[in-house]
Amino acid sequence: MTIAVYLPLKDKTDWWVEMLQSLLPGWTIAALDTIEDPASVRYAVVWRPRSGDLARFPNLEAIVSIGAGIDHVLADGDLPQGVPVIRTVGADLTQRMREYVALHVLRHHRDMPRQLQAQAERDWHAIVVPVAPRRIVGVMGLGNLGEAAARTLAGLGFTTRGWSRSSKTIDDVETFAGSDQLDRFLSDCEILVNLLPLTDQTRGILNAGLFSKLAMGACVINCARGPHLVDEDLLAALDSGRIKQATLDVFHQEPLPADHPFWDHPAITITPHVASQIDAVTGGRLIAANLKAFDETGTCADLADTTRGY
Repeated sequence: MTIAVYLPLKDKTDWWVEMLQSLLPGWTIAALDTIEDPASVRYAVVWRPRSGDLARFPNLEAIVSIGAGIDHVLADGDLPQGVPVIRTVGADLTQRMREYVALHVLRHHRDMPRQLQAQAERDWHAIVVPVAPRRIVGVMGLGNLGEAAARTLAGLGFTTRGWSRSSKTIDDVETFAGSDQLDRFLSDCEILVNLLPLTDQTRGILNAGLFSKLAMGACVINCARGPHLVDEDLLAALDSGRIKQATLDVFHQEPLPADHPFWDHPAITITPHVASQIDAVTGGRLIAANLKAFDETGTCADLADTTRGY
């Protein structure tokens, strides 16, 4: 039995192969591109597989996404039908996202970009902002990561809202659900955090129409997927003042091309898809545990719903 591993960078693939082999000593772990007997492969552990990669394996029993999202797997037009997909989630990944969201919400809340600009200009400029309970922060997407982020923000004292496809109840968070309640969720929202899964329904959701429903001069944080955002609409909203600042961790093309206008925009903070970055030590343990459980029982706790896309 073989487990095929693929990531776009060979050194990272080799890193994961080595880690998983140490955690699953009775199994054969190999880089996908080195496999000579496709029929021996029962599991694939992947991040952004190329179209047709997984269709090579006739006996594939499950696909593991190296990350919480599965959109990069479902994007394969030749994906074998009916093969279960397992997400990689866990306390460490959730903690990383809580830290990232808290950091950047607080940056926008305290207007740190303007404070850093003042420092560069040697300007003793005291910026006075309202206290957190007077700031409305919204979290779009209330899955594992979104719920944890919303709870963290509420714990910091922000007036926190959450929006999801189906109804959720979270202590100290006002929740909204479905398209009928989206406008109410967005109304007067001053900092918006996107943690939605990427589906056909959410692709391009961060657009001019949505921005127009936020409080004037709101800030936007996208740490979900690049295709949630219409890039041109964000640039226009920033240039008009409709949106004051944005923090972006994810992009349509990664790495972000050197000539992309986001790099030079004074109101945009860029991070290189690190909000909840998984490492081989943490991720390897989670993946190994899920593979053992799936191999023994045919299921595991982190099995995704491919019909919903997450």
